Amino acid sequence: MSTVTRTITEPLRTLTLRPESPEGPEQSQRPQQTTSAVKANKDKDDEYPYAWALPTFDNKTYPPLTEFKHKDPGLEALKHENPREFLEGAQVSSLTPKFGSDVSGVQLHKLDPRGKQQLARFVAERGLVVFREQDFQDQSPEWMLNEWGSFFGRLHIHPTSGHPADRPEFHLVYRDMSKSLNYEFTDRFSSSVWHSDVTYEEQPPGLTTLFLFDSPESGGDTAYVSQVEAYNRLSPSFRAYLETLSVVHSGVEQANFSRAGNRGGTVRREPVENVHPLVRTHPVTGHKALFVNKQFSRRIVGLKVEESDAILNLLYDHLAKGVDFQTRVKWTPRAVVLWDNRITAHSAIVDFDSAQDGRRHGARITPQAERPFLRNV
Repeated sequence: MSTVTRTITEPLRTLTLRPESPEGPEQSQRPQQTTSAVKANKDKDDEYPYAWALPTFDNKTYPPLTEFKHKDPGLEALKHENPREFLEGAQVSSLTPKFGSDVSGVQLHKLDPRGKQQLARFVAERGLVVFREQDFQDQSPEWMLNEWGSFFGRLHIHPTSGHPADRPEFHLVYRDMSKSLNYEFTDRFSSSVWHSDVTYEEQPPGLTTLFLFDSPESGGDTAYVSQVEAYNRLSPSFRAYLETLSVVHSGVEQANFSRAGNRGGTVRREPVENVHPLVRTHPVTGHKALFVNKQFSRRIVGLKVEESDAILNLLYDHLAKGVDFQTRVKWTPRAVVLWDNRITAHSAIVDFDSAQDGRRHGARITPQAERPFLRNV
């Protein structure tokens, strides 16, 4: 019997809030502002060339997401005789042998549809690709959303995060001297939280784009882990058992966190829970990957609580400690990072002081992909 995603239709459970943020260290709001700091920051914002992309929160609500048919653009590149034609003349290096690449000499905004198809396949194969020295952030917001993001899938509107005014399809990460939309632990050794984005949706994101308008000279890197390699490191018998399991992913805790007054206090859509296979298959490469993360995975269907917790905690620990299938991206000016959210997890690294090191301001474009599956039916 094949394992596929199914939507939970019974009423959502109310969950007790955990001390960590429901979406990891890029996300929540804990403002500590003084009058002088607010004024200084406002003056700085007035002169800021990317002020259009500063975060806002509104009370607009949206209906539940509906199912849509998704065809990954990378499937077309499987037919191309030279699927890396778009990289001709570029400098390409591997971040690690099996995971992650670094590219210079290609301008993303100049890619035609054929080039974007090849790009989708390349990101699926490498999991994560950093493109340096881009003019991406200087393109119009309309181009970013309509010509770029929509090519890879239906654009996701985050239910709780800040976005630029009238452009809810951008998900923003932001921290400066007077306000923070990130989460920082004060009662733990580290603020790192490994997660894949919004996996509680029926159709979670696929190829994801993140770029920074402004960032500190050092610090604020992003760590990534290959969930394909994490799966491959497990013993064959354990992999076979995991492939029989499904996991509940929930957005309830995230919504409750915002309703408690955090991160703007906004909930644009009522939260959902969905059941996804614990191991999923990528539609382009056919590679299998673990599909669990500590932020949104809640329990394994059909197991006792102790059994579920033991397996999930083992896998969370496996992902967090797997330095030989992780990589760390150092942000440089005008870098754009693309990753495949179906097979990759990540964590922000909050190791900078915005009062001394500067503002960190970025935007994520998050197209949704297919419903997760182990065996396509």
